Amino acid sequence: MGRVVDAGELRTQVFEIIRAAGSSAEEAAIVAGNLVLANLSGHDSHGVGMVPRYVDAVLEGGLKPNSAAKVNVDAGSLLALDGQRGYGQVVGEQAMRLAIARAKETGNCTMALSNAHHLGRIGHFAEMAVAEGLVAIHFVNVLSRPVVAPFGGGDGRFGTNPFCAGIPLKGQPPFILDFATSRVAQGKMRVAYNEGRTVEEGYLIDETGHPTTNPGVVVVPQANGLFGALMTFGEHKGYGMAVACELLGGALTGSGTWHRPPDTARTVINGMFTLLVDPGRLGTRESFESEALAFLEWLRRSPPAPGFDHVRIAGEPEREARTKREREGIAIDDTTWGEIVAAAAKVGLKASLT
Repeated sequence: MGRVVDAGELRTQVFEIIRAAGSSAEEAAIVAGNLVLANLSGHDSHGVGMVPRYVDAVLEGGLKPNSAAKVNVDAGSLLALDGQRGYGQVVGEQAMRLAIARAKETGNCTMALSNAHHLGRIGHFAEMAVAEGLVAIHFVNVLSRPVVAPFGGGDGRFGTNPFCAGIPLKGQPPFILDFATSRVAQGKMRVAYNEGRTVEEGYLIDETGHPTTNPGVVVVPQANGLFGALMTFGEHKGYGMAVACELLGGALTGSGTWHRPPDTARTVINGMFTLLVDPGRLGTRESFESEALAFLEWLRRSPPAPGFDHVRIAGEPEREARTKREREGIAIDDTTWGEIVAAAAKVGLKASLT
């Protein structure tokens, strides 16, 4: 079941909801475009299914429409900004534009962004950087109900804490590595739950700390009012990366870390620690360009393993998905669509969605 919606129509409908929730037309367009781009890229977890949560966060006061990133520190190649709980899609772009300009001026920039509401797909910010010829590295933490268990732990203690790296490639689309440090993004569990699917073993533990394939354990309270938790990828290695994201994205940026009992707030606050480098200023441009392409070609010449058609590079699946979904539309399950319609009603658009 469900429906397939044209990307342009979906942007228009999401724009209307965000606008009705209090945003300026410019802000609503940025948020709507970013969310639909996530769906087009194959990451429905970070797409329009977030709209109901955003509306709830605005109504509870944790998300502040029309807020701008505030510069707290401007010291050469160092920038520190406060997102002031504005839409992450907006304050994140504002912060990245400042950091990109500074990196092109000085050769590098270290940027700390605190108190941004949900930034969405971090790969978007890496794509902004590589489009200007810069290398980008991002460490992000998540202040919301803790949904990921530490390695060896039996309940959620931190968020999905994404890491992202973007690397420009001469004459080719860029390398964009963007992943949650949990085995899978929390939003993908929401999508699976809404679609009535179970998930692979090894992703989840239930509210008692035992393995489960039911995504509902991290989406809705269980019989005892408790939640289960996601597992980190790569056992202790992914756990270590998640902690690094919390310490750099949260503690170092001034955005804060999670160390309190869970609550029911719908607000999602991100801190992002970003490093940008202009490879042309390192004196290695020629070797960087040639060696990067030579290595990727070496990878692509590997014979495909059973079940694969060829070796892919990070960023390629998203670009393939965009081409396909722009042509064929974006599929949205009935539960998610119903939640979006309900969110529209909360901001007075009872008859706007069909």
